[in-house]
Amino acid sequence: MISRQKIKEINEMLEDDLSVEQIAKNLEVAIESASRYIRLVKSTTKRVRKALKILVLDIETAMMKIETWGILYKQRPQPHQIIEEWFCLAWAAKWLFDNNVMSDILTPEETSCRDDKRIMKNLWNLIDEADIIIGHNVANFDLRKSNARFIKHGLFPPMSYQIIDTLKIAKKNFAFSAYTLDYLCNLFNLSRKLETNYKLWKDCLSGDKTALKNMNTYNIQDVLSTEELYLVLRPWIKSHPNLGLYGDFIGNVCPNCRGTNFQMKGYYYTPAGRFESGRCNDCGAIFRLGQSDLEKEERKDLFRSVAR
Repeated sequence: MISRQKIKEINEMLEDDLSVEQIAKNLEVAIESASRYIRLVKSTTKRVRKALKILVLDIETAMMKIETWGILYKQRPQPHQIIEEWFCLAWAAKWLFDNNVMSDILTPEETSCRDDKRIMKNLWNLIDEADIIIGHNVANFDLRKSNARFIKHGLFPPMSYQIIDTLKIAKKNFAFSAYTLDYLCNLFNLSRKLETNYKLWKDCLSGDKTALKNMNTYNIQDVLSTEELYLVLRPWIKSHPNLGLYGDFIGNVCPNCRGTNFQMKGYYYTPAGRFESGRCNDCGAIFRLGQSDLEKEERKDLFRSVAR
């Protein structure tokens, strides 16, 4: 078994381009042992080398045109009543904690043709690069809508990613009076959504340059507000993707923020084991160690409830 401290030392020596003989001398071990250590360190480093990329995302879609009869609230339009399909007007995204907000919106010419292929290809490239995607209602709206346009334009599925949906998290954990992005941002004194109305979407569909510019600004602000809301909710996300699986670092880190400033406090109990539990002093999240501290001899005789 090789210690984490020794792994760190060998990594530093490899970065300095030291030979196997020099590494063996520094570690005071045989060359054969140094070679074995180097192989182990390289294989370990390779597994955790991938950088973590978290994308905050929001898209805006155009309205459909349909034909209906009768009283409005009793209508259930059928597919043959669709005159013009919806499409993507714009998207905005940013890497978590990055100051740069990326965005794309249709040109007046593309809008008149209802052609979103260019901006969807650009969005596909970003999503394909992401490890985790954050958004408000991103699971049921933004990503499903994006996928519908991806397959329409003949694009393959992006590489796999995990999803953090701030709308689902808010509904699961809190009895708020409302769950819209603007309501929650107002509740927590965060950056608010920009005001908009039905006319903005109508003007965008007509190819109005000012309206398209305003739509882009509106879209970007949604991404900034979503990022702020995520950071408020983050300590409460019990099913947060484990960020400790990403990045090139040695030692335990907070699974929600990768912070190293944490304190172990008590235990977390399950029907099958007892786990040491702690709190991250950086983001406030609670976590537990991945392995029960109970010995195998103790656990094998532990009674468990049965399904009925």
